[in-house]
Amino acid sequence: GSVAYDQYLGTAALTQMIYDFGKTPTQVSIAPLNLAASRSDLDATRAQTILAVKQAYFGLLKAQRNLDVAKETVGQYEQHLEQAKGFFEVGVKPKFDVTKAEVDLSNAQLNLITADNALKIARVTLNNAMGLSNAPEYRIEDSLAFIKKVLTLTQAIETSMGNRPEILATDRRVKAAEENIALAKKGFFPVISGNAAYSRASINDATFRQDGWNAGVSISFPIFSGFLTYHQVKEADANYSAAKANYDLLKLNIVLEVQQAYLNMIAAADKIPTSELAQRQATENLEIANGRYTAGVGNPIEVTDAQVTYTNAKTTYTQALYDYNVAIANLDKSMGIK
Repeated sequence: GSVAYDQYLGTAALTQMIYDFGKTPTQVSIAPLNLAASRSDLDATRAQTILAVKQAYFGLLKAQRNLDVAKETVGQYEQHLEQAKGFFEVGVKPKFDVTKAEVDLSNAQLNLITADNALKIARVTLNNAMGLSNAPEYRIEDSLAFIKKVLTLTQAIETSMGNRPEILATDRRVKAAEENIALAKKGFFPVISGNAAYSRASINDATFRQDGWNAGVSISFPIFSGFLTYHQVKEADANYSAAKANYDLLKLNIVLEVQQAYLNMIAAADKIPTSELAQRQATENLEIANGRYTAGVGNPIEVTDAQVTYTNAKTTYTQALYDYNVAIANLDKSMGIK
């Protein structure tokens, strides 16, 4: 009759690549390049965020100064209205002066409302740039000043080539694409592997047991893959050419960006002395007009014109300082300065 028995078989195998003609080392060298490129991308995003915060910061300072000017203007027109009423009551000036002063004051109060709203919007903009949409009330230091930046255009361009994170990221991607060409070409070469195995067989609870070992070396050679490797090399070549073209285009765009930022800085710097002089002249002109009216020899139109000129001059000077500081921020960003 038949005899029943139990049979057990267990096998453990190990395969180890011995040599693949540099495929694995090339893959290892590509990974750090891609990691570095990604980190440079993060630096570029940070730089853009910093620029947005700087612009919003200076925008808030400008809005605060404009609000101060608007408040000052309202105060000037209130004082002028009181003078006009006093002159009218004693019969020195006509009713026209009072009416004109009231109209001027109303317009100044409307401008004050607009300036106050602009300040609120500027604060919201800064909070958003900082990622603090629900930020509590705070005060910021007024640093809207003219500090001349001494720098040549050549120095600015050279600095940007060494500092811009976009340059660093693209350069690393070019190197990675070049390594990918070498990796694709290695697809033409074989892979040498070593293998070893251990097996154990037993029958009827180890009444019969047999152990076995075997080891060897195998070579896997790509005889024919439908020209896959050939086309992978072509693809890697094309990717490298595209990466190199992107790198060259990026450098041209950065040079253009630096040039524009530099010229904007120069133009903004040139406007500040002129606007500052205009502010001093407007202040003196307003003092003269107010003095003449207080002495009873001036007229309300002269005072209004002087006040408008004074307000515009102070606003223009503030705008010039804002433009210059924002131009510096843009130039720093274009040069990759943190």
